[in-house]
Amino acid sequence: MKKYILFFVLAFAAAAAKAQGGYNYYQLGVGVGASYGKAEADLKKQDYHPAFNLNFVYNFTPFVPITAELQKGTFSGGGPTAAEDASGRYFTNSYFSFNIHADLQAGEIMDYSDSWILDRLKGLYIGTGLGFIYNKMTRIQRYNQFPQNGFIGDTEGFRGANNGINLIIPIRLGYEFKIYDDYDQPRYGIDLGIQHYFAPGEGIDGYNDPVPKYKNNAVDQYSFVTIGFKYNFGITTSYTKLIRKFQY
Repeated sequence: MKKYILFFVLAFAAAAAKAQGGYNYYQLGVGVGASYGKAEADLKKQDYHPAFNLNFVYNFTPFVPITAELQKGTFSGGGPTAAEDASGRYFTNSYFSFNIHADLQAGEIMDYSDSWILDRLKGLYIGTGLGFIYNKMTRIQRYNQFPQNGFIGDTEGFRGANNGINLIIPIRLGYEFKIYDDYDQPRYGIDLGIQHYFAPGEGIDGYNDPVPKYKNNAVDQYSFVTIGFKYNFGITTSYTKLIRKFQY
């Protein structure tokens, strides 16, 4: 008789956990991502490059992830010919960056319970944060090569720092696809997004342009399209509304 009672107790507990699972989510996550983009700095010609990142995520709610992100990549632009750059300037920046950002997904602020369309839109997000980028110039032109631009070897317009740190402010827009496990909790996430970074200062391309000679009325920036994969794990906690809509 005790065996039957124990069986029914365990079966009830399992059913209750399953029923509650649509409200539960994991608080931690790790992820990787790949991006493709370019800098928008002082030189007109900028090259596209891939970049790669590693993330550690704290899920404040299932729709508000707070992420610490480490990224490695390359920026380059200009060229040694007048066709590539009128001054013959060029650079290659092998950088790494770190930032902490938070995303606000639409599911956090809207009621998607009775709408098939809104339920599909709940993964849309906007986000921002704060961090730094460490710039390291591995290739850069530091003097004039063209007689028509002045004395050969003149450094005016070619000065700047080969290495340095800049503040970065990311602006993020994208969509996260949630993939659920057997407990109906978001176990995996696939992220598609666009990221734009403001980097106040003159470190991205290594040139600190003199304003009288070069038009320089905007801070350095860079942009990416990105895809990422996230694995959620750790302690589970309950959300205030159903995360997964079973009837859809």
